[in-house]
Amino acid sequence: MINATAISNRYAASVLASLEARIPWETEFLQSVKEVFESICPVLDQTPQYEGLRILERLVEPERVVSFRVLWTDDRNKIQVNRGYRVQFNSALGPYKGGTRFHASVNEGSLKFLAFEQTFKNALTGLPMGSGKGGADFAPAAKSDDEIMRFCQSYMTELAQYIGPETDIPAGDVGVGGREIGFLFGQYKRLTHRFNGSLTGKNLSWGGSRLRPEATGYGVTYFLEHMLAARGEDLEGKRVCVSGFGNVAWGVVKKVTERGGRVITLSGPDGYVHDPDGICGDKIAFMLRMRRGGLDAVKPYADEFGVSFHANQRPWRVPCDVAIPCAIQNELDESDAHHLLENGCRYVVEGANMPVTDRAFDALRTAKIAFAPGKAANAGGVAVSGLEMTQNRTGLAWTAERVDETLRRIMREIHDACANAADRYSTAGDYATGANVAGFVRVAEAMIDQGAV
Repeated sequence: MINATAISNRYAASVLASLEARIPWETEFLQSVKEVFESICPVLDQTPQYEGLRILERLVEPERVVSFRVLWTDDRNKIQVNRGYRVQFNSALGPYKGGTRFHASVNEGSLKFLAFEQTFKNALTGLPMGSGKGGADFAPAAKSDDEIMRFCQSYMTELAQYIGPETDIPAGDVGVGGREIGFLFGQYKRLTHRFNGSLTGKNLSWGGSRLRPEATGYGVTYFLEHMLAARGEDLEGKRVCVSGFGNVAWGVVKKVTERGGRVITLSGPDGYVHDPDGICGDKIAFMLRMRRGGLDAVKPYADEFGVSFHANQRPWRVPCDVAIPCAIQNELDESDAHHLLENGCRYVVEGANMPVTDRAFDALRTAKIAFAPGKAANAGGVAVSGLEMTQNRTGLAWTAERVDETLRRIMREIHDACANAADRYSTAGDYATGANVAGFVRVAEAMIDQGAV
């Protein structure tokens, strides 16, 4: 249960209590709303007109939720049925923008949580993007390319009428990479007879952006470097524990290694690997082979390089200086947080969306650990998606150097916006509060400017 009485502002507490009474089963969404509301209480105290305009009630309600049946035929010619969704949450700052997730755990509540978080993440980038999220309870692992193609075509047949370059621009996410984006885009083009920037994460040869696969992990690393610099440190020699082994983890490993740090763990559904020498060179290339081979496990890495594998465990017991959870929401719990503290960890940076539980976050905050929330630290992925939209509109392809330079600037500006907002409300160094405040104020003011719509 979410304790709305812990919210110091009466208006925010009332809205959260009403939300919990209406949708108590949407626990991840409620957790995210509570975390934002706790942070913005000082803003609400100083800006009472927000209550009169019912900004919070409007903020927590998606503008549109599309749900549909997805029928497809497997390789045995048997009809399969899945559920597809698109949550178009907030368009105050631009067309809806957010990823598409294919995973067995996908449901409307989980996508509302992700789209709500996306509202503030997109606002922090400074780019003209609203927020959305979509997906289906379909697991691509162990499916053939033909099965995935048929599923993507059926999914897009239902979704196409709701998206477009000026309306809603989906991207990839968990379970949706370049292969899936290609199938989705092909079907969109077939249905609409248009070749436009209706999706991001496309292949370079037909409208994609350089560095998009690495962008989230690169952005996480750049944000971490700014956190370190604010404390007179750098990445050189830092031991970094990473969870996951997908695109985000891969980007983090590449950039942390390049900047002098040493990533010593990866994880998957089967457990984690511990590589004390660091994941670099051929080991990074092997991560790519694991992902492209459709594997949903990290034990092959341990077998290939002769390092230890810990079945059915998470990597947070390994001593480190920095922990970067990159797998999925609520993967690092209170017990994990205490293990990190006991082993000397001083920085926690969310690479995934809300991978740290609220109780774990409380433990880290109490210990005054430097903590970066995902809505700020992992905004590099959607930022480069926004740059892909710009390239599509102009018909120009940017160099990798230009994309990287722009991404660095955006992540520096996000860091500074979070730090400045935290300072303004007497919570210096609290990036979680700063990210929520900075993102909320930008969205709320745009909503006010545009009237009751």
